[in-house]
Amino acid sequence: MKIPKGLQPLIDDGIVDTVVRRLQSGKEASVYIVYCGGRLRCAKVYKEAERRGFHKLAQYQEGRKTRNSRDARALGKRGRHGRRVQEEEWKNAEVEALFRLAGVGVRVPAPHLVHEGVLLMELVQDRYGDPAPRLNDLEVTGDQARDWHAFMIAQIVRMLCTGLIHGDLSEFNVLIGVDGPVIIDLPQAVNAAGNNNAFAMLERDVNNMGASFGRSAPNLLETEYAREIWNLYEAGDLTPESALTGRFAREHAAADVDAVLEQIESERLEAEARQRRRAQADAVVGFE
Repeated sequence: MKIPKGLQPLIDDGIVDTVVRRLQSGKEASVYIVYCGGRLRCAKVYKEAERRGFHKLAQYQEGRKTRNSRDARALGKRGRHGRRVQEEEWKNAEVEALFRLAGVGVRVPAPHLVHEGVLLMELVQDRYGDPAPRLNDLEVTGDQARDWHAFMIAQIVRMLCTGLIHGDLSEFNVLIGVDGPVIIDLPQAVNAAGNNNAFAMLERDVNNMGASFGRSAPNLLETEYAREIWNLYEAGDLTPESALTGRFAREHAAADVDAVLEQIESERLEAEARQRRRAQADAVVGFE
């Protein structure tokens, strides 16, 4: 096939031997199957910002550490340098997340190297040696759904224990390889401790998994793993070995409306009293 522009530097530098074919083209990147030293790999070529369809980027990047103060100022000004910094941070986030997660046993494609902004990583394969299908392309039994759901919840917990939340986890970015589910697509990975939207994104990830597997195992639709996991995380008690139940006791105490109105009235009266005191003080100063 014709060599894609983004892969030409890797061909020129002898890192990639041959481009086999395009595996996937999405809003954020195109992924190609390539040969490197006689071994099949994936090459992920990121699209430029103006060609990406990923919205609300700022809410994902909140809490990420910028490498230096000049870059931080550039991001705030949104100029040319700022856009370039944002692009690099977007690409680096996935690379750093993959190395970090692979290092603690999270099932992600093994990263190999980054060259000229292209990420080379493991090609996840099925038992026949073909590229692994996405979860959304498969029909699974109830027992398989329950097993894979339990595995994915454990993976989400392990990710959170390292301080990361996928942020966009769904059946479209989970591959089913020889050994089961593999999590992909992590450029939007969220810093759990520094992002105000962290719980909402964790809850969405967990609920997406529940909805996907719940089509085959409806009992999963009744689980409440997200709040249970987050409570343990906030308390500093979450570990990869935490025993989870999928149940969460919500507080259903009715709001004390009278007490709230009484507090509002008290604050109003106090504000009026302060205004009267200031007016009296101003009058005394004027008289003198």
